[in-house]
Amino acid sequence: MKKLIFSTILLLALSLSFTSCRDTKKTETVNDAVENATDAANDAIDNAAEATSDAVDAAGKAVDEAVDTASDAVDKAVDATGEAIDNAADAVKKEAEKMKTSN
Repeated sequence: MKKLIFSTILLLALSLSFTSCRDTKKTETVNDAVENATDAANDAIDNAAEATSDAVDAAGKAVDEAVDTASDAVDKAVDATGEAIDNAADAVKKEAEKMKTSN
């Protein structure tokens, strides 16, 4: 995007250098056109920088949310695993008690 804008400005400047400078009215118009093109290029660059900054901020928020979600999922998996181990241990104890009483 920047290359396109700068190339356009360069071509505009080169075309101005080959035109006649005798007519001051045309020169002023061309100078105004160059100023307008420069302003437009600066505005485009500013807008692109702002959009990039916004995109980086949004990506950072998305990463933070993904990390939080993954952390929550890991915590739930750890809790579920702990409960499963506790349930299995309780079942083993019950079976051991049954075996003790049956012998």
